[in-house]
Amino acid sequence: MAKGQTTVSDIAVAPRRSRPADQAATQEGSATKAPEVQKEKPLAEHQPKRPEPPSAEAEKPVSRLIAPTDEARRERAVTKALQREDSRVRLRDLKRARDRESKHYVNCPLDYDTKMRLQKAALDNDVKMTVIMKASIDQFLKDNGY
Repeated sequence: MAKGQTTVSDIAVAPRRSRPADQAATQEGSATKAPEVQKEKPLAEHQPKRPEPPSAEAEKPVSRLIAPTDEARRERAVTKALQREDSRVRLRDLKRARDRESKHYVNCPLDYDTKMRLQKAALDNDVKMTVIMKASIDQFLKDNGY
């Protein structure tokens, strides 16, 4: 099956989401329009002007999605460093365990008859020749006190 030519227009792309700064700007624009509506009401000249209560937006702290406090940044850095240290220690321990359990090979020449007997025993018992040799060496060492 032949592949056709793929172009950029073949790939579906989702529209970008508006940023919180854009939303805040639109909210500020709507907030400035509302007091203008209230100011349009004629005030009597003999009534004293009352100070307007501060708007709810002025009391709210600025939302910081990306910039956390110094304390939060420091805490996150410490936890990440501890996790890296734990991972490093676990990896080192795994490497040491692997080195301890690594295989140490012993080469020994066998005559033809012994090799054939070993092969036949492995086939008859459905085990590998290395397993038989390892068991026989282990048995010999136990019998002789090693």
